[in-house]
Formats: sequence, structure tokens, C-alpha cells
Amino acid sequence: MSSVAHGSHTSVTEVTNVSRHGLWVIVDDQELFLPYDQFPWFKKASIEAVLNLERPQPHHLYWPDLDVDLTVDSIRQPDRFPLKAKTDA
Repeated sequence: MSSVAHGSHTSVTEVTNVSRHGLWVIVDDQELFLPYDQFPWFKKASIEAVLNLERPQPHHLYWPDLDVDLTVDSIRQPDRFPLKAKTDA
């Protein structure tokens, strides 16, 4: 007896807005703000690179053009994740 394969992940994940202060990302049914002072990798990135967002796991976001990996928790609660990567910004 074989079971039916599960369908693909259909939850919405996309960048919805980019401003001079940061960007907004929809993750499932929640819109999250990523300010540049906490997420500096996006500040000087091209719009094309910022919009190229993947979600390899439910808790993981990945921008392949920027080689940026973030957990959803680090966006929701950045104070719990105080370590930051150095940037050229």
C-alpha cells in the first residue's frame, strides 16, 4: 500500500514593499518589517536581488542573490538574535 504524496507548500512568502527605511515581507499571513539598521544586507542591494526570496523551510528565508539566510524568528524578534554580520555599508 502506498500513500498519496503531499502537495507543495502553498503559504505565501514574498517581499511586498521596499523603502528607504527597510523592506516588508509576507510570511504566511503576517507582514514583517526588516529595518536596514538591523538587517543591513538589503540596504544597497538591487530590487531584483531583494525580490528574489526563497523559503526552503517553514522557519527559514533565503535570498540567493545576496547569500542571506534568516530565520523567521530572527525577523520577528531581532533582540533575541543580537549577533550581526559585518557589512561594507
